[in-house]
Amino acid sequence: MTRLVIRGARLLGAAAADLLVEDGVITEVGSVGAPRDAQVLDADGLVALPGLVDLHVHLREPGREDAETIATGSAAAAAGGFTAVFAMANTSPVTDTAEAAERILDLGRACGLTEVVPVGAVTKGLEGAELAELGLMARSRARVRVFSDDGHCVHDARIMRRALEYVKPFGGVVSQHAQDPRLAGREACCHEGEVSGRLGLPGWPGIAEESVVARDVMLARHTGSRVHVAHVSTAGTVEVVRWAKAQGIDVTAEVTPHHLALTTDLLVGYDPVFKVNPPLRPTEDVEALRAGLADGTIDAVATDHAPHARHDKEHAFVDAAFGMLGLETALSVVSDVMVRPGLLDWADVARVMSSAPARIGGLAHQGRDLAVGSPAHITLVDPDREVIVDAAASLSRSRNNPWHGRTLRGAVQATVHAGRVTHDVRSAADTGTTHRELTNATTGADL
Repeated sequence: MTRLVIRGARLLGAAAADLLVEDGVITEVGSVGAPRDAQVLDADGLVALPGLVDLHVHLREPGREDAETIATGSAAAAAGGFTAVFAMANTSPVTDTAEAAERILDLGRACGLTEVVPVGAVTKGLEGAELAELGLMARSRARVRVFSDDGHCVHDARIMRRALEYVKPFGGVVSQHAQDPRLAGREACCHEGEVSGRLGLPGWPGIAEESVVARDVMLARHTGSRVHVAHVSTAGTVEVVRWAKAQGIDVTAEVTPHHLALTTDLLVGYDPVFKVNPPLRPTEDVEALRAGLADGTIDAVATDHAPHARHDKEHAFVDAAFGMLGLETALSVVSDVMVRPGLLDWADVARVMSSAPARIGGLAHQGRDLAVGSPAHITLVDPDREVIVDAAASLSRSRNNPWHGRTLRGAVQATVHAGRVTHDVRSAADTGTTHRELTNATTGADL
């Protein structure tokens, strides 16, 4: 039997308690006497949260291992406090078959640092013309429940309706990348407005997102199925989702840390690290996103972690790849922009970064209360620790980190996945060992 004792953690930021974990399950909460053979984590002053769950990551394997692998992405996830991540389908080959989904599942399990959950494509090859093997993926060992053509909008209303109807019987959900290609084509890369006009960059208007979301919530109402809105970026989309929820439509939504904190003004230097899809928006949209997350209109924070090799990112702005890193910094950004100003407390953080994404993705064993009988997926956070982000220190294989050089307050100190410590800042610091070396020793992976 393996035993772990977590000493003196503030559960959800409230009263301090000890946690006893035995064989991956929390068996005692309160004042715990440590068994002689138990590993002990001193969590005095730290906040204990259920392990974080990310509905939206790009791990690039198979096909683009030069940018990220499941091993390096899992290491970054563990460092960021995540005990489960949903791996998007836009790999090469696309995850549009049961065999492809099972391969992602097996690679994640072999790594063992976090639960890697494959997301299935909605359409074959992400081409938007023919439904992928939704039922076969759902019935496979991977038990796929989230489907998305992320990076591409399912813009054909008939295809979207069929997908919603197909996933309903097995409790699936379609996650939509909302971008009407007639209003914002593939060249669009900057919020349409004064900045895009001044910089001469192709505009990406908010209505290109909002119109697709409005259509999809009506399709969800018509089919009685579930739709999830990926990376909400505009105030208008928040309004549409709020209205749809008031009507009883089964819609959920996510927001990224970068859309909660960064604005389109950062594009004035043409730095391609800030090129992302959907684009960074003006301050009024950022404020609406924060308010929507605080009042529950937006259900979850998801990173849209999008690593890119330097030869894809270091180009003129219009030619560079879309996307930013996010796994290692997400909790710190949410702490900085939502907790410090009083918009969320730590129980709210547990809701938007753990329990809600677990529920949306159908992971009944993740996002559970820190209570006796729950699986031991636990994240320990120092709410007062300031960190200066160093892109070179990232465990990701890529370096397109928009937070480089910024000081953020609130940092993950340790992560426990299924009762096993997969990340511990303090133990690495005490021994003079890097987390990269600890991860290599644990998994045998070449990071």
